[in-house]
Amino acid sequence: MENNTLTATAPATEVIINREQLLEHWQGHRKVTRRAIEKFPADQLFSYSVGGMRPFSELIMEMLRIASSGVHGFATGEWLQMADLLKHTGLTAPTSKEELLQLWDVVTTQIDDYWPRIAPDGFHTTMKAFGQYEGTITSLLFYFIDNEIHHRGQGFVYLRSLGIEPPFFWDRN
Repeated sequence: MENNTLTATAPATEVIINREQLLEHWQGHRKVTRRAIEKFPADQLFSYSVGGMRPFSELIMEMLRIASSGVHGFATGEWLQMADLLKHTGLTAPTSKEELLQLWDVVTTQIDDYWPRIAPDGFHTTMKAFGQYEGTITSLLFYFIDNEIHHRGQGFVYLRSLGIEPPFFWDRN
């Protein structure tokens, strides 16, 4: 009789996705989030809330601080404080949808610029993000992506409550 059982361990050399595919996955999620920002009414972006949740602009700023400071930390080992996003980008705090989208695009460029500086063998290196959250680059990056998906979901709820169809979450182009 054949043994058809699967083993729980894989060879150490097995790679499911490479670093370029991981970046593409992250940036794909960021494209969906950017489209959600674009759909949001400008007059509601900084004030509209449901059930005591923060306005979508505040959720976006959290995503931007994590992504900007995070990719910088992954590449340099220097973890900027979350509040240093604007200082690091040279921009001012956004007060309009256009300014928020501009900041989004600046951080997207930062991600693309810093990504190649992350040591190829560093994705399994343990570090302390923002001086307090310990994990590997891979586990921390998964948290960054999960956090964005979570907050984008809140934004989708806001859009639907305003009668606006959110962008398709599966269209990451």
